[in-house]
Amino acid sequence: MTTPKPTPSFVGWRALVVHKAHPNVDAIMLQFERIGVAAVHCWPEATDLPDISTFNVVLIDADMGYDGQFPWNPGEAPMPTIALIGSEAPGRVSWAMNQGADAQLLKPIGSAGLYSALVAACHAFARRNALAAEVAGLRARLESREILAEATAFIMVRDNISARAAFQQLRLMAMADRETLEAAATRLIESFSEERAAR
Repeated sequence: MTTPKPTPSFVGWRALVVHKAHPNVDAIMLQFERIGVAAVHCWPEATDLPDISTFNVVLIDADMGYDGQFPWNPGEAPMPTIALIGSEAPGRVSWAMNQGADAQLLKPIGSAGLYSALVAACHAFARRNALAAEVAGLRARLESREILAEATAFIMVRDNISARAAFQQLRLMAMADRETLEAAATRLIESFSEERAAR
């Protein structure tokens, strides 16, 4: 049986609403106030805000938003992103997805819906970041294996020994210099490349 997760609280959070002045924005601001979130409204660009890193969530206008509106690249918002969608035109929905929207809120905005969108956006943002970290870790491990394999192969050819003996030699080299296997392998490959370039 899984333990239920506690009900999220957003009290004390800061939200950035990037949308032109409109009754939809007024409705969002009221909802934020009810759940204890301090919201800041701006339009058209969020690039000039000096304290952008202090926001916990950003709401973007999927209908009139454009590239270059934010101080980050599309899809790289450093916080959960909620798209405010009024038009379901494919190009507008596609733009919102390219921005990395973690959740959506359909316009016209009423007196409810924001809390659910916040929960969904935060959950999706956390999962996306965890997946990106996992992929980065796997890539680093793959690169590490490639470096170790290359260094081992170099020692095998240079000393005419087996793969096991070459790897053991690499391990001893790393221990002697008090460095990781990867660092020793990288140093060995770099020195070999320099020697070859000098010939």
